[in-house]
Amino acid sequence: MTLFTIKRNLESRMLGNSHVRFGVGGGVQLPALHHGTNDPTAHAEIVAIRRASAKLGRFDLSDCTLYSTCEPCPMCLSAIHRAGIRTLYFGADRHDAAGGGFDDEFIYQLMEGTADSPLLRPVIVDREECADLFNEWNAKSDRTMY
Repeated sequence: MTLFTIKRNLESRMLGNSHVRFGVGGGVQLPALHHGTNDPTAHAEIVAIRRASAKLGRFDLSDCTLYSTCEPCPMCLSAIHRAGIRTLYFGADRHDAAGGGFDDEFIYQLMEGTADSPLLRPVIVDREECADLFNEWNAKSDRTMY
């Protein structure tokens, strides 16, 4: 099923093609393509996760599998982790993507603390007041944990 799904992604000849499968034996497949939008977060993996969560009516996708033509970028990898997806299949890796003009190495360096961003200047404001919101969250009896 893995090779078939990746091959199906390749047959579409689209970069940024992902599928989420859920259910017994692969069950339902929700394809997602990244194209035709100006939303910088609408990567195929994100779109597939959004569609699967909407279809299933939940954010826990730990029983789902994600298939992608390429290794997810840091944003998508974070979303995959947040969704609880435990199995990810992909074809091309981040180095292949960089060769195609999709280079996230700078983001990896930012995450490792080995680079500074000339575009982003984080400024912490009202930390105590904002951090207190987590205390309020933890005190809620009806909260839903991720």
